[in-house]
Amino acid sequence: MYWESINFVLFKKAYNRLKNHTAIRPSIAGINLIGEKVILREKKLEDAVEDYVWRRDSELSELDATRPISMSFTDYHRYTREELRYDSYYSVRLAVDTLDGTHIGNCMYYDINDRRLEAELGIMIGNRDYWSQGYGSDAVKTLIDYVFSYTHLTKIYLHTLEGNLRARRSFEKSGLIEIRKVKRSGKSFVRMEIIKEDWLDCGQKKQEGPQPEESISRKPS
Repeated sequence: MYWESINFVLFKKAYNRLKNHTAIRPSIAGINLIGEKVILREKKLEDAVEDYVWRRDSELSELDATRPISMSFTDYHRYTREELRYDSYYSVRLAVDTLDGTHIGNCMYYDINDRRLEAELGIMIGNRDYWSQGYGSDAVKTLIDYVFSYTHLTKIYLHTLEGNLRARRSFEKSGLIEIRKVKRSGKSFVRMEIIKEDWLDCGQKKQEGPQPEESISRKPS
């Protein structure tokens, strides 16, 4: 009887962890999040070609507060294949496509905290032909709408370089507000965030019911 009780408790804890995992990070297999200008989809190995070019670009790296990668494409391709093979509970990566299927960038939410119910957002529009045309802000809106509609997370935040005024304006258009300045590795960032309650109060409505493998559309705001 004692061991039966112990086993039941362990089973219940495991079940709750699994249930919480699904609620915080639902499967994105085959997902298409459709915005007004972009489609956010599951990453695929073919994306490595564009991703490699963008990751080696010095200007894009500077805007992302990082350094260009130096590895060969062969190594990067192998790294990407392994990353796609082994899913991470703490991050969700998606490709940003135009409505006609052109891959123009990537976005993600990561550092998922299932206690504080928050995660950090990251985005890069690598194709310069699509800068300053609303693609980035639409991608951010579409991702936030998905997170607040289909997970239990209640806060999304990000850090952008203080001097990147274009990005800050874009994030403001997406509904995020500036909270404070943050110093990291000698660089000055601005922390911006949005909470679920404010997102819903701004007129965003929770989408109903399609499964992850189906398309999910975001209503124009």
